[in-house]
Amino acid sequence: MKYFISCLTLLLLSQFSFSQSATVRGTVTDNNNAPLMGVNVLIKNTLKGTQTNDQGAFEINSLSNGDYILSLSYMGFKTQEIKFSVTDNQSVDLSTIVLYEGNEILSEVIVEAERRNKFSRKETAYVSKMPLKNIENPQVYNTITNQILISQSVNTFSDALANAAGISQLWSSTGRSGDGAGYYSSRGFAVQPQLVNGVAGITNGFINPSNVERVEVIKGPSGTLFGSTVTSYGGLINIVTKKPYNSTGGEITVSGGSNDFAKLNVDVNISDGEKLSFRLNGGFQKDNSFQDAGFKKSVFIAPSLSYKVNNKLSLNFSYEASGNEQTNETFLFLNRYGPLAFNSIDDLNYDTHLSFTNNDVTIDNITQNYRGEIAWKITDNWSSQTLIAGGLAKSLGYYTYLWNFADYTDPAAPVGTENFSLNVQDTDSRTKTLNLQQNFNGTFHLGDLENKLLVGFDYLDSKIIDNSSNWGYLHSINLQGDLIYGEPEISAENLRTALSGSGNVDSDVRQNIFGAYISDVIHIIPSLSVMASVRYDRFDYEGDQQTDTDDDTEYTESTFSPKFGIVFQPILNELSIFANYQNGFSYVNPQYITDFATGDVSLQSYDVEEANQFEIGVKSSLFHNKLEATASYYNINVDNKYYWATQTQDLEINSQGIELEVNANPIEGLNIHTGFSYNDSEITDSPSAPGLEGNRYGESGPEITYNFWTDYKFLKNFGVGAGFNGASEYDTMTDYKSVTGSFYIPSYTIVNASVYYETDRYRFSIKGNNLADTSYYSGWSTVTPQQRRTVLGTLSFKF
Repeated sequence: MKYFISCLTLLLLSQFSFSQSATVRGTVTDNNNAPLMGVNVLIKNTLKGTQTNDQGAFEINSLSNGDYILSLSYMGFKTQEIKFSVTDNQSVDLSTIVLYEGNEILSEVIVEAERRNKFSRKETAYVSKMPLKNIENPQVYNTITNQILISQSVNTFSDALANAAGISQLWSSTGRSGDGAGYYSSRGFAVQPQLVNGVAGITNGFINPSNVERVEVIKGPSGTLFGSTVTSYGGLINIVTKKPYNSTGGEITVSGGSNDFAKLNVDVNISDGEKLSFRLNGGFQKDNSFQDAGFKKSVFIAPSLSYKVNNKLSLNFSYEASGNEQTNETFLFLNRYGPLAFNSIDDLNYDTHLSFTNNDVTIDNITQNYRGEIAWKITDNWSSQTLIAGGLAKSLGYYTYLWNFADYTDPAAPVGTENFSLNVQDTDSRTKTLNLQQNFNGTFHLGDLENKLLVGFDYLDSKIIDNSSNWGYLHSINLQGDLIYGEPEISAENLRTALSGSGNVDSDVRQNIFGAYISDVIHIIPSLSVMASVRYDRFDYEGDQQTDTDDDTEYTESTFSPKFGIVFQPILNELSIFANYQNGFSYVNPQYITDFATGDVSLQSYDVEEANQFEIGVKSSLFHNKLEATASYYNINVDNKYYWATQTQDLEINSQGIELEVNANPIEGLNIHTGFSYNDSEITDSPSAPGLEGNRYGESGPEITYNFWTDYKFLKNFGVGAGFNGASEYDTMTDYKSVTGSFYIPSYTIVNASVYYETDRYRFSIKGNNLADTSYYSGWSTVTPQQRRTVLGTLSFKF
């Protein structure tokens, strides 16, 4: 009997093994017969999948008899589905499969377990608005992947951006009217995150990383393709949100830690595996300040839908709504109009545990962003993308700040004493945007020259209505918390009293921008390509502001913006040398100027500001993409820069520097991400304020920034991560130091580390931030103390 059972068992196991022995294999190329590495290959309605190797080949084993659908997806290329059948347990060879280029439409299913260099993700259709590999793109951009965010247990957008080479925080998000998003310095100029999925998006408040698939930091003046509204001369920040995929599953994440931090996130995707996919992502997050008062709370919900009408037509829609409540983070505004009584943190003698606020005094931000897309594959070589997007943001509540004021009781005292006045505004503003965009992408030949062509149009309408109060004064204090003058208690009731009779801003501003652009990448030979692009932009401004004239302001201006680039690949698809010329521009809103001699008020209009960058560098994707690196030198010149203090347009600025970014996978399980930047910025000419000449431009932040993170996974499920980021000392008053003297934000290095245990279903991690409990600061003519040491635990469950 035992012999019979053993034989039967062996027979059944052999039959099972035999029934699962079939294989499907193939090779994936683009339409130029170049192999595509890292293509995601998934058998629909199963958990079986892989990625292509450096030769474009793939193989999926252990298939039983039956009918299957193979889905192949790759960023910047059209997803393709192929039906095949397994009969008599015979393997299937699909030979060569060609993927055709097109806009980035769906978030593909990523088989993360098969990724070699997990911190590398350069494939994107947003940066050039056309499918262009990083190594053949003459523009520099940094990508912060979802894998980095997970490895670092990132819970704030500023922590995410700390991974981008050359990016430093100037201001954290204030939530105030008009410009409440955070400010960051890039290549010597301030930039805000104002691009979501390639179109204008409102980020006026806390950005929850739980709905971020990746962040793309695009470097240098980028007006040719993106206009002036969402860019700065140092670049722009594009937030790519999570989108539906073609299978059913999800993830639940809970976190807790220092300062009563708590987080819950639920992410669910439902798909019929064929045409319709729906994803719902939502969550709640809160934490308290390390100071004596202060908190942030955020809740968001983000549904998204994708419908594949057929192989040529896809419809996509995404929406995100968030509600944020926070106290005002401590901002010490240093006096700009006379000599300061201090020039360093030590001289300031600030007890950083004091917040100078109250948890009853808050500002609320309600934001909504939506994006609808029609993606149409006209032919194998031509595609169309039609976009409609928009947003709404509200700022409601009290915005306060501390201003370093003059000591008028002692005429001999420096203007900037150690005392600060608390100023307040009752904010009531809303911003509404509408963005329409149409892009056509095509590949064609003129003789032996291959052309990749982009033709596009966009229209952006934005309206800002501000019914906030004018500013009021509550009290004066020193930085040890002692009351100098005024009402001692910070409360909503006292702030209302301080604002009584102050009146309102009553501003209603509308901007309409129409842009048309064309970009052509010409492959002269496989290893040599050139890019030529140009944009026409027309700007219309209508303003109704509270002035003595009570007149509406109308202003129209237009400009052209060119862009050129060249790429040579001495090792095809592995090493490139590039150079670019990029242009950026900015429309300056007209201003009412008062002649103090006569009291007359007149309207002053301004020319368009211009920025021009020249850059040269090297990109690599060596050793089967185990070493991805970008190194470059840039030089940016800005003419006609408007200076707010004199209301004149005569500054000239030069900003130059070097940047390095490396993503490496030297051995199995070990991933490294690092970056370094040096920036030299100078105001080269300033006729209306000669004292500025030779100074570093105020938006530039520190000269040197650096970041490093490494993640090592061992024994299959265990892992450790460690890294640091920091910046050099810089003068936060450099724009004003001829009058005020300097104030130096000290250099810093922050050390972080994590340990984790991860399976296909679970991930548990413990992360320590600022392990040395370093005191450090940010500022832009301001001083803001940053987060001290925190410990965070995170548990994720996948289903």
